[in-house]
Amino acid sequence: MTALTSRTAAFALTAALLTGAAALPAQAQTADAAFRATTLNLSASGESKVTPDLATITLGVQTDGATAAQALSANAAQMNKVVAALKKAGIADRDIQTSSLNVNPQYVYVENQPPKLNGYQASNQVTIQVRDLTKLGQTVDATVGAGATNVGGISFGLQNPQAAEDAARLDAVKALQAKADLYARATGYKIVRLVSLGEGGGYTPSPPPMPMYAMAKREMADSSPVSAGELKVRIDVSATYELVK
Repeated sequence: MTALTSRTAAFALTAALLTGAAALPAQAQTADAAFRATTLNLSASGESKVTPDLATITLGVQTDGATAAQALSANAAQMNKVVAALKKAGIADRDIQTSSLNVNPQYVYVENQPPKLNGYQASNQVTIQVRDLTKLGQTVDATVGAGATNVGGISFGLQNPQAAEDAARLDAVKALQAKADLYARATGYKIVRLVSLGEGGGYTPSPPPMPMYAMAKREMADSSPVSAGELKVRIDVSATYELVK
């Protein structure tokens, strides 16, 4: 390579470096301008109210026996009657699920003496879903009459929450836009555009109350009164708006 060629290549390299260095401040200015943009960060919530069409209940059977096998055998026989009563009441197989099955030794404790084994207790819990709430009270009564020794808390929900969630979304966005317009007017700005929008919350079934224990041999009423009430579906939204004077 000749000296002239070397000097030409060096000059070209220097020019490229200077050009790149000049571009950096321009990019920084653009980023800085975007950073200095006036933005408004807000959040709002929307809510819809709907009548539940699904109930979830936990039913249980407890039995005692001199041995673990006896306790389990008695429990199985009694639970089979409960499940049969559920199916007779119109509960489908897909809506009956075993949630727990336990066998525990039972001890008698006397002061200053070692614990004495006094037999075994078997416990079987099933979680059911009732899709026809008009039959909810009758279903509970039927299972207790068939041998269920306890009935857990009832939780109400929706089989398809999509419509209720969408209604809450529309309400949330409406509230968010109204709030943004208010802040813009109060500060003398105008909304240029919506920069970002985020969502939180959503449908959750109502929490069950504390477990209610039922005697299997109680006198049965026509139907235990059960009120489904109303569910609230809430959606939270947050957004960033760009403002100008």
